[in-house]
Amino acid sequence: MSDKKVYTCFCTDVIHEGHLNIIKKAKELGSVTVGVLCDSEMVRYNRFPMKTVEERIAMIKAIPEVDDVIVQNHIMYDEVVETLHPDYIVHGDNWNNSALVAIKNNITELLAKYGGELVEVPYTYNENTQKIDRQMREKLAMPELRRGRLRKLLNIVPIVKTIEVHSGITGLIAEKTIVANGEHIDQFDAMWISSLCDSTAKGKPDIELVDMTSRFRTIDDVMEVTTKPIIFDGDTGGLTEHFVYTVRSLERMGVSAVIIEDKTGLKKNSLFGTEVKQTQDTIEHFCEKIRAGKKAQLSDEFMIIARIESLILEQGMEDALTRAKAFVGAGADGIMIHSRKKDPAEILEFCDKFREFDKTTPIVVVPTSFNTITEDELAAHGVNIVIYANQLTRAAFPAMQQTAEDILKYHRAYEVDSRLMSIKNIITLIDEI
Repeated sequence: MSDKKVYTCFCTDVIHEGHLNIIKKAKELGSVTVGVLCDSEMVRYNRFPMKTVEERIAMIKAIPEVDDVIVQNHIMYDEVVETLHPDYIVHGDNWNNSALVAIKNNITELLAKYGGELVEVPYTYNENTQKIDRQMREKLAMPELRRGRLRKLLNIVPIVKTIEVHSGITGLIAEKTIVANGEHIDQFDAMWISSLCDSTAKGKPDIELVDMTSRFRTIDDVMEVTTKPIIFDGDTGGLTEHFVYTVRSLERMGVSAVIIEDKTGLKKNSLFGTEVKQTQDTIEHFCEKIRAGKKAQLSDEFMIIARIESLILEQGMEDALTRAKAFVGAGADGIMIHSRKKDPAEILEFCDKFREFDKTTPIVVVPTSFNTITEDELAAHGVNIVIYANQLTRAAFPAMQQTAEDILKYHRAYEVDSRLMSIKNIITLIDEI
C-alpha cells in the first residue's frame, strides 16, 4: 500500500454508498484519515447533527478502509492541513453553491503551497442516495425532533441567529440561504413567526386580530417545507386560560418556543412605545400566566420566553430587572428585552446587570431599531438569541410596490424585468418528493 497520507471529511449522520465511494478512492491513494465535522461547524454547514460526535466517530471507525478518525473543528481545512500535511484530500465534486466553492478554494490554496492534490470523486446521486437524503431531511422536520432543537442550539452555537418568516417560501429562504464570507460559512439557525408580519401578510392590523387557528396555519405552511426550529410570537398570550391551550398546541406541532410580552388590553406594536396607549401587566399576573403555561406543557424541551416591555414603556431599568428576576422565578425559560432606541446602550446595560445575578437563562434581543450592533458584540454581553424580526417583510414590500408602479407607468413589464428573479430560480428552492 502507498505510504501517502489521504484525508477526507464527512458531515453526516448516516453512511451511504456515496461516502463509501469516496473512502474507496481514498484507500487507493494511501493511508486514510477521515475527519468528523464538529457539531457547531455542522450547524454552520446546514447539517444539524442528530448523532453525537462520539457516535459519528464510531460510525466512521467501523468502516474497514479507514485507518484513523479525527474531529475537524473548523469547516475550512487550515488546521487539518497544518497538522496532517496530507498528500491528497478527497472530496465529492458537488461544488454546487458559493459555500462549497469557498471550501474548494480553501483546500486548493492550502495544498498548492506544498504540492498536495485535491482529488474529486463524482457525486453519487441515485435513487438510493436520494431516498436517504430525503429521509434524513424528513426526520429533521418531525415535530418530536424539531421541538427540542432550539435548546440544543443554545449549547452548540455562540448565538442563535433567527429570521422572520411568514409563509412557506420565506421559510425556504430562511432554510436554504447560506453564505461564504472569507473563512466562514454561515446560515440562519432558527425562524421567527411574527405576529406583525403574519398579520401584515394577511392585510390585517397588528392588534392580535388574526386568530390562533389562522396563525397555526402559517406554522403548518412553514413546517411542511423546512426543518429549522421555530420561535412563535405569542403577543400577550391572551387570557391565561387560553394561553395554556396555545402552549399545548404549539408543543404538539413541534414549535420550539413561544415568546409572550408583559402587556394587557388591546395589543399595539411595541415600536410605537408611549406614542399610543399601552398597558403593562402586573408582575404577579404575568407570573401566573408563565406558571400556568409551564404546568400545561408536556415535554421539557418546549420553552416559554418572557418579553419585558419596561424599556419600551419608559418604566426604567430597575423595573425591567425586577420583572426579569420574577419571571425567571416563575419558570420562564428565557428573557427577551426590547428597546426602540437606536443606541443599544440600554439593552447592553440590561444584559450586563441581568448576567450579574443570572449566568444561564437565555437572553433574547430584537435589534430592529439598534441595528448597527453586531452579533458578536451582543454575544459578548451575554445575548444568546438574536431575532431579525421583520426584515424579509420590509424588504419585499418596497420591491413589490415599485414593480406595480412601473408596470402602470410603462404599460408593460419590460422595465421591471432586470429587477426580477427568474421563475426558474425561485422554483429551485422548492424540493420535489
